[in-house]
Amino acid sequence: MDVGDNKSQVTEPARNAAFGREGNPSARRWLTLAVVSAAQLLVVLDGTIVNIALPSAQHALGMSDGNRHWAITAYALAFGGLLLIGGRVSGALGHRRAFLLGLAGFAASSALGGAAVDPAMLFGARALQGVSAALVAPAGLSLLTMTFTDAAERGRAFGVFAAVGAAGAAVGLIAGGLLTQYASWRWCLYVNVPVALLAAGGVAAVPRDRPVGGRGRLDVAGALLSLAGFASVVYAFTRAESVGWRSPEVLALLACGLLLLAVFVVAERRASHPLLPMRVLLNRLRAGAFLAITLMFVAMFGFYLFMSYYTQTVLGYSPVQAGLTLIINALAALAGSVLIAGRLHGRVPPAALIVPGLVAAAAGTLLLTRLTADTTGVLSVHLVPALVLTGLGLGCVMPPTAGLATAGTQGHDIGAASAAYNAAQQLGAALGTALFNTLAAGAGAAFLAARPDAPPNASVVHGYTVALTVAFAILVAAACLTAPLIMARGRRETRRRALRRPG
Repeated sequence: MDVGDNKSQVTEPARNAAFGREGNPSARRWLTLAVVSAAQLLVVLDGTIVNIALPSAQHALGMSDGNRHWAITAYALAFGGLLLIGGRVSGALGHRRAFLLGLAGFAASSALGGAAVDPAMLFGARALQGVSAALVAPAGLSLLTMTFTDAAERGRAFGVFAAVGAAGAAVGLIAGGLLTQYASWRWCLYVNVPVALLAAGGVAAVPRDRPVGGRGRLDVAGALLSLAGFASVVYAFTRAESVGWRSPEVLALLACGLLLLAVFVVAERRASHPLLPMRVLLNRLRAGAFLAITLMFVAMFGFYLFMSYYTQTVLGYSPVQAGLTLIINALAALAGSVLIAGRLHGRVPPAALIVPGLVAAAAGTLLLTRLTADTTGVLSVHLVPALVLTGLGLGCVMPPTAGLATAGTQGHDIGAASAAYNAAQQLGAALGTALFNTLAAGAGAAFLAARPDAPPNASVVHGYTVALTVAFAILVAAACLTAPLIMARGRRETRRRALRRPG
């Protein structure tokens, strides 16, 4: 039985009333989509854009090898650790107001980071970007959920929104390479300022919503536990890349983080006004959506790591060329989100998009395991089909999971569900990057020790293929585990919609 279904249902008139007297005309809805999508691009893009610029920033600011990772980690920790709090604050302030506040903070912190004169200033700016992103992401998804109530329009809107999210990581790598090579690493941060300000200017077109009152004070215990727990787990994943999964530091961080999250769940069940109501997680559809998107991001960020390394170390591409290779993947993700998932939303059960999407991504990942050190050129018989299949898979999974994660929610639950969905992505991305980097390095070292006379790059490619085999298994497992959670319920929802249609 799905917990909280009856309480979470909200009629379209009631939802439209939340926007006040301004109503919800069609033009305003699509302008809202454009503004929210621009903000989503900033949030996702900044998870990867600094990666390629990091060597240049390290040289310019005199970072040590041991500290340089904080330019990436500071953003991930602040973003992932504060998402649940951001979702709660968004509801309390009003999603529109919180969205605008987050954009202003993102622009200011980006300008601060671009002007950094030492490592501490850059790390602090990146942390402030993460704080702002933790407010922008749940507020933006909440605004879309409240704005688009018609099934067909919601499908197209979530398709565009998901396409931006799916392509954002690839766009970050491309933009990072271009800006670093032809301008300066500082422009990887400065570029956020005009985009954030443009999106902030467009907030005037977003219908006003009302702050959600009547829920008491902020759940301070839950806020502290969620922040410490998520930050500990994400940091453990990040440290595992450099010190290994068996490191006492990593094991201690993981144990501490998991314990804190377990205590967080207990505390939320007992809290009178919880930060994350358990009914949000115990709903079968949302549980399936969270599981699917988490495992998809685990595998896909391993895929992006592989593509970055393989194209540069094996194919000999420059950072710009390596980033441009991912355009194929980004275009496929756009097609999957808008042309397939966006058009079929509401016409087919969510499982008919999510499960085939996971399978398509798994097939693309499996193709990549066939690459060898002798493979040349991006137009190889394996590489292009793999880029297309993984992009289509990601594009088909993101819109329906975003829709399921927030469907039937109201009040503070909208912000909580939006925040939990974004947190699932962040945890998946952090785990995928750390896991596959470690697997590839370990497998490559073992191969080289066993075959020291192997051709150049053979051990490197072997490490990649081992890691991608694990990614393939994760995606297959995701399809098998998600299907039972969403299939039966999805069919019932489709039949209910058909019965409600006139005629």
